[in-house]
Amino acid sequence: MVVLGIDPGYAIVGYGAINYRNNAYTPVSFGAIITEADLDFSRRLEIIYEDLVEVIKRTKPDAMSIERLYFQTNQKTAIMVAEARGVILLAAQRMGVPVYEYTPLQVKTAVTGYGKAKKPQVMEMTRRLLKLKETPKPDDTADALAIAITHTQSAGSSLRKFMMEKGIK
Repeated sequence: MVVLGIDPGYAIVGYGAINYRNNAYTPVSFGAIITEADLDFSRRLEIIYEDLVEVIKRTKPDAMSIERLYFQTNQKTAIMVAEARGVILLAAQRMGVPVYEYTPLQVKTAVTGYGKAKKPQVMEMTRRLLKLKETPKPDDTADALAIAITHTQSAGSSLRKFMMEKGIK
């Protein structure tokens, strides 16, 4: 099963596709969609949409997992991230990829086994689980890979049902 993890943003959208088979992870593709600050915001959203559609075409995910937004102190930033997230969800919908949402607490728990883990701990466990020599940069990319891992750990019976329906063992 290929899962595409997304760390939403409007300046940087981290993405990470992993293949999960026989309780093992293989990285498929990972990186970041970066938009320049001097661009019109509508153009930035367009770039995110277009680039993400290309990532989806290239990685052919069975599912997309994305971080659920949580309240931030800066309302303007929160609204802009929410708008970028909407474009990301639209890309998944248009490409026929089911979307699953996870909170930061769920990601920390799934990847490290500890809901209060610090960011460096999550990044190190992500690196180890994927057998990578180095932690992917920018941090948004490592976060996206952790979000993809979370789906494989958290989906439980829904994941097993999906895999059985697809004939994946």
